[in-house]
Amino acid sequence: MSINKKANLVENILELEKLEQVPIRNGYGEGLVEAGEKYPSVVALCADLTESTRTEAFAKKFPDRFVQMGVAEQNLASVASGMAAMGKIPYISSYAMFSPGRNWEQIRTTICYNERHVIIAGAHAGISVGPDGATHQAIEDIAITRVIANMTVIAPSDVHEAHKATFAAASLGGPVYIRFAREKTPVYTTPDTPFEIGRAEIFWEGKDPKVALVACGPSVHNALLAAKKLSEEGIGVVIINNHTIKPMDEKTIIDVAKKTGALVTIEEHQINGGMGSAVAEVITRNIPVPIEFVGVQNRFGESGTPIELVEKLGMGVDSIVQAAKKVIQRK
Repeated sequence: MSINKKANLVENILELEKLEQVPIRNGYGEGLVEAGEKYPSVVALCADLTESTRTEAFAKKFPDRFVQMGVAEQNLASVASGMAAMGKIPYISSYAMFSPGRNWEQIRTTICYNERHVIIAGAHAGISVGPDGATHQAIEDIAITRVIANMTVIAPSDVHEAHKATFAAASLGGPVYIRFAREKTPVYTTPDTPFEIGRAEIFWEGKDPKVALVACGPSVHNALLAAKKLSEEGIGVVIINNHTIKPMDEKTIIDVAKKTGALVTIEEHQINGGMGSAVAEVITRNIPVPIEFVGVQNRFGESGTPIELVEKLGMGVDSIVQAAKKVIQRK
């Protein structure tokens, strides 16, 4: 077994059929309530999607600290910036396609330019929204948020990590974007799994590793399943849970690049401008090694079940295995 014991992951992590499945967005709702309990200045605003974004629990517990903005995402960002200027810690939520998608300019100018402490929760990110189709599948949100100055960008890998990220964002300061998937995904971390914004975690350490799989969001579990297959073929692997895309843990990325000499990045996002591009920027500045990118390849999504779409768009376990073998050959 190559699972990193220090990561405190669940025991049956590689047995997909036995793992609990819970929507990552549930962690946002739980973390938001916890942040509200600890910090009286925390407020929540939502663009008419209170239940879907899991803001509902906060709204019920703290009705005087919740504002329903309606379908007005530009106002959602601008009002939050004003509240932050008055000392509040606003959390704003909508589908990622609409926030930061529709209100990008307001986020850039009223929140980031002024360095306001606003946490932007983008729900239903990635293609695993499934039947909602291409118009609602946010696969560009990492790219458009990480490019803005002063912004922190986080992609939690499961419900526990989403809870931790949401709560930690309250004390971080500055603008923060956190993306969440809609559908149920495997729960493989625990409340005791280490999590710190800006620090990547090593989830798998194989013997004499030949390749590092650097993943974020729900794709981390597919990377683990791919590592199992590769290990069975005698190929040593290191897996990095790279949940913080900005600021990235450059030291860990550089260290695994030196150790393995080859990287594969995995994300439920366009490969252009996403987490993989951010990793490539780090690598080219420090230790150029071959990289393969697993993600959406310059196309839009479509309607289908999450599993069907992940496979069709080339982000399944077999696609990761193939990318790993390809990059090793390029060394």
